[in-house]
Amino acid sequence: MMKTKSLMIALLAICMGVFFNSCKDDKNEPLNNYSIYQNAVNETVMKQKKNNKAILLVAFGSTWEQAYDAFDATVEAYKQQFPGYDVYLSFSSAICINRAAAGENVDPRNFYAPPFWLNAFAQDGVRYNEIVIQSLQVIPGEEYTRVINYIKDFANNSNGDIDDNYLANVTLKLGVPLLQDELSDVPQVANELNKLYKDLAAEHVVAFMGHGNPDPYDTYKANVRYTQLEEALQQYSKNYFVGTVDMIGNFKTDVAERMFDAHIYSGKVYCHPLMSIDGDHGHNDMAGDDDDNWDGVKFTPNAEGEVEDTSWKMFFYHLGYECNNSTMIEKGLLELPTIRQVWMNHTKDAINGEPLDFYHSKNPE
Repeated sequence: MMKTKSLMIALLAICMGVFFNSCKDDKNEPLNNYSIYQNAVNETVMKQKKNNKAILLVAFGSTWEQAYDAFDATVEAYKQQFPGYDVYLSFSSAICINRAAAGENVDPRNFYAPPFWLNAFAQDGVRYNEIVIQSLQVIPGEEYTRVINYIKDFANNSNGDIDDNYLANVTLKLGVPLLQDELSDVPQVANELNKLYKDLAAEHVVAFMGHGNPDPYDTYKANVRYTQLEEALQQYSKNYFVGTVDMIGNFKTDVAERMFDAHIYSGKVYCHPLMSIDGDHGHNDMAGDDDDNWDGVKFTPNAEGEVEDTSWKMFFYHLGYECNNSTMIEKGLLELPTIRQVWMNHTKDAINGEPLDFYHSKNPE
C-alpha cells in the first residue's frame, strides 16, 4: 500500500511539473500558482457564461464524494430556480481545495477560492453586471466573515487590477447564512427539520451536531443560534438536542447533561450533522469508530469539558444508549431540499433587495 501511494505521489509530481513548465508568460518564465489558478477560473467562466448575472455559492469545502454530490445537486437546483443567472461554486478553505486537488478520499477535483471567481467575473469579455454571493454557511460566524471580506476586497479593488469604472457600476448582493435571523430563520428551519424527523423524535432522541466556533472566533456571537434552534425544536419534542464540535458549553458532553436533566437515561440516540454537507466531521466526529478516550469505565474530559478522541456515536454508546451505525443519519443539510430552500430564499431576498452595502455587510445585530 505504501509503495503504491508513493508511486502515485511521484506520478502526480511529474504531471504537475509538466503542467507548471508548460505554463509560461511572455518572458518564458513559469507562472506562479496564483496566475495559474486565476487563468483556469477565467477560462471556465469565459466558456460557461450565458447570462449577464451570476450567483457565486461559497462553501467551506470538503473532500468527500457525498459532499461533492450535494454541492453538485445544489448548483443544479440553483440553475433551475434562477434561470437568468450563471451559477458557480467556490470553496473558502485552502486545506479543502488542496486536498481535493490531491484526490483525498475521492478522485482529484479542482475547486477555487472566491477571489478567483470574483476576479474572473470582472475580466474583459465577461463583466457580469450583477453578482450575487450566497454564503452556504449555517451560522453567521467566522467563515461567514471571510465571505464578507472577500466581497470587500473585490469591491475595494484590493489588488488594483480591476477596472474602476466596472466596479463603480456592477451590482453586488449578498445571500446570508441558513440561520442568519433568530426570529425568522431559526423557527423555519426547526419546523422543516421537525417535519422530516418528528416520527423519530416521538420516541427517540434526535441529536444534531453543528460545527460552532471556538470562543475567540465566535464572530457576531453566532453560536447562540444552536441554542436557539434547540429551543425551537423542543417546542415540537423534548427529544431534540443540538450540540457542536467546537462551541464551548455545547459539546456532546453538554448534550448528554441536558439529556440527563430531561431524565433520558436510555434508548436510541439518532445523530444528524447540522452542517451543509456530511463531510469529515459527519463521517468521523459524529459517526466514526474512535473511542480512544474510553478506558473501559469512564471518559476523561479536557479542560473545556469535551471528551476528545471519541465520536458522538461511541460516546453515547458507552453511556449506555443504543447508538450505532443504524442510528447515524448521515445527510448534510444541502441534501434536504426543504432546508436547502431556506438558503435559496435568502438568495431571492438578496436579489430582490437593495445592492449590498459592503461596509455593513448585513451582519447580524
